Amino acid sequence: MRISTFYYSLKQGFKNIRRNRMFSLASIGTITACLFLFGIFYFVVSNFQYMIKTAETSVGVTVFFDKGINEDQIKKIGEEIKRRDEVNAMEYTSAEETWKNYKEKYLSKELAETFGDDNPLEDSASYTVYLKEVSSQAELVKYIEGMDGVRQVNHSDSVADTFKNFNALVGYVSAAIIIILLAVAIFLISTTVTMGISVRREEISIMKLIGATDTFIKSPFIVEGVIIGVMGAIVPLVVLYFMYDKLISYITERYINQFYAFQFLEPQIVFRTLIPSSLLIGIGIGFIGSYMTVRRHLRHRE
Repeated sequence: MRISTFYYSLKQGFKNIRRNRMFSLASIGTITACLFLFGIFYFVVSNFQYMIKTAETSVGVTVFFDKGINEDQIKKIGEEIKRRDEVNAMEYTSAEETWKNYKEKYLSKELAETFGDDNPLEDSASYTVYLKEVSSQAELVKYIEGMDGVRQVNHSDSVADTFKNFNALVGYVSAAIIIILLAVAIFLISTTVTMGISVRREEISIMKLIGATDTFIKSPFIVEGVIIGVMGAIVPLVVLYFMYDKLISYITERYINQFYAFQFLEPQIVFRTLIPSSLLIGIGIGFIGSYMTVRRHLRHRE
């Protein structure tokens, strides 16, 4: 595209917006509403996934060793497990610590003293392995169970399945809602561009008669759609930016204080993804909505 054509398209795009002021405002308002809902939805989903992710890292796999194995062999097993990509963190509990914890938790002082220096749990040394993602539990457990010196691996398939199913459900619901929001926004911006075309129907006919290319005719409408998309994205981002902190503070003080395990994402982490996503969605909606509408109109004229 020539520079002169670009400036012409830009100028005509702004002119179309002014000419169809009411419809343009309606389209900007619609995209704003859609992206505002998208932002709220993104807040909920990203924080929910963060909490699920945090909870996943607390799911542990416990590894016990063969009888008579020495500390060097246990250390070697630990180093091998730690090198696995699935592992987030590991804790070692010796047989002495296990016995001490058991006595404190389950035995009276008098009963514990009857054991003297004996340790009935001398083969209970273990590693507790925490995963980065609970979906990788089965693969890691299979690997550890095949290692020399490992007697038993305790794990919970039901917990892992619950997290996996929850994550899948969140993914499906997110995709469905985003598709609906995008479809609504594209439909409405298409309506605006259609109105713009109807106002300029005669002008477009003359341009076609004197040999103007489809690209030349389409460009102002596409620019119009993109400008509307950008404006529709900026407004909700500004509102959401100032709203997020207050919203999180309110929810935390009002509802979450009783559940200390729940932590929300910092604003900079949320908006690092939300800003480019919203701008791209806004521009994409404007571009696709206007391009499809103009293309359909020009085809009908052929």
